[in-house]
Amino acid sequence: MVACTYSPSERLRQNCLNPGGGGCSEPRWHHCTAAWALQSLNLSGNRLRELPADLARCAPRLQSLNLTGNCLDSFPAELFRPGALPLLSELAAADNCLRELSPDIAHLASLKTLDLSNNQLSEIPAELADCPKLKEINFRGNKLRDKRLEKMVSGCQTRSILEYLRVGGRGGGKGKGRAEGSEKEESRRKRRERKQRREGGDGEDQDVADAGRLLLRVLHVSENPTPLTVRVSPEVRDVRPYIVGAVVRGMDLQPGNALKRFLTMQTKLHEDLCEKRTAATVATHELRAVRGPLLYCARPPQDLKIVPLGRKEAKAKDLVRQLQLEAEEQRKQKKRQTVSGLHRYLHLLDGNENYPCLVDADGDVISFPPITNSEKTKVKKTTSDVFLEVTSASSLQICKDVMDALVLKMAEMNKYTFENKEEGSLSDTEADVAAGQLSDPSTSPSAAKNGPSPLVVEQVRVVDLEGSLKVVYPSKADLATAPPHVTVVR
Repeated sequence: MVACTYSPSERLRQNCLNPGGGGCSEPRWHHCTAAWALQSLNLSGNRLRELPADLARCAPRLQSLNLTGNCLDSFPAELFRPGALPLLSELAAADNCLRELSPDIAHLASLKTLDLSNNQLSEIPAELADCPKLKEINFRGNKLRDKRLEKMVSGCQTRSILEYLRVGGRGGGKGKGRAEGSEKEESRRKRRERKQRREGGDGEDQDVADAGRLLLRVLHVSENPTPLTVRVSPEVRDVRPYIVGAVVRGMDLQPGNALKRFLTMQTKLHEDLCEKRTAATVATHELRAVRGPLLYCARPPQDLKIVPLGRKEAKAKDLVRQLQLEAEEQRKQKKRQTVSGLHRYLHLLDGNENYPCLVDADGDVISFPPITNSEKTKVKKTTSDVFLEVTSASSLQICKDVMDALVLKMAEMNKYTFENKEEGSLSDTEADVAAGQLSDPSTSPSAAKNGPSPLVVEQVRVVDLEGSLKVVYPSKADLATAPPHVTVVR
């Protein structure tokens, strides 16, 4: 066994000690006082089986600790006790035999870089997300129990991984070190806030930054017990061939003008990104009223029946004729050629022998793009879960671009609704529905809480009649250009 003795050498006067590769199996601290000013310690490339328990006490000013390429199976508990290494910003322990990472790592208040790649870790504690300055982590080469997390550490940014840990990950935070239940999560959140208030400065800035963040969680088809699927029939190819769907859960449309803002947002999307519905058309549906699987098809105008928003059931042929008459009446009354409302989009049907439509499992048409939705799936104040549909005659990419914009705007709206406490009244019918929902706090988006819950975006698969996949949204490539204040957890 080789003793690594620290004496006031030239290296120590430079605040850097590098006995790496010396073959130490257990370092000894012969002169603890000599290490007091040590800022950088490199013990890589040895056969260390353990670290001295008094490392933090003897070198409290450490900023960088490199333990790569040893035989460590754990860190000493004293290393992570509160205030032990207040300046440590870099910790590297790759290529060891570490089996567990203590939740107390959250006490490393200055930690910015953590490399624990190629170890034997099976779990990452959720408390790691409590490190206020952590910017870069590396857990590649560990066989984690959470396979979603294992994929994330191999390809996702640190920010996304930490957000995943912060919200409990898949399964709500199973395993050691992970907060179990909302009470423990709340306790950790309050502890972070108290710590930031004590430290001030950067902590307060970080708190403000975190408060301004938006969180979107993507639920993959494989994780969803009842995923929604859209089947596409061949005849729609010649009419309006492209469709993308998604489910968003957790919207709060009850307070004040939240529903009005939601509908206005769709109108603006139609005017701008959708180019007055010529490039694409958005449709939003109350998910509880949608019965899947859905069928996207094309039908002759005389065979397509729908209950349009605010109207009685009609065949598409009769509805279009009625809208044309209304448009002509508008022109006469206003003495100009421009018209408003649905009448502006009638020309998009010109030359079509068949009209596109989306049909539910009951055989009811719930969407007639680019004209109208069905009253059956109308979004109301009590709506919290929404099925989104974007169709286009131009390209699949424009559908995805519009869907990206729609989902991000919904997240921003939900945050605005939470931050601006508004009072609003429901209709009698909606109030009855809401009363039944509010008995279960988990289904009430307006229930008291400490912050806006993340919106959950469920993948929707679009397949042909044989079941072959045409498109799934959101895929890994979707929502990739989310702004910096939005975190997408996949």
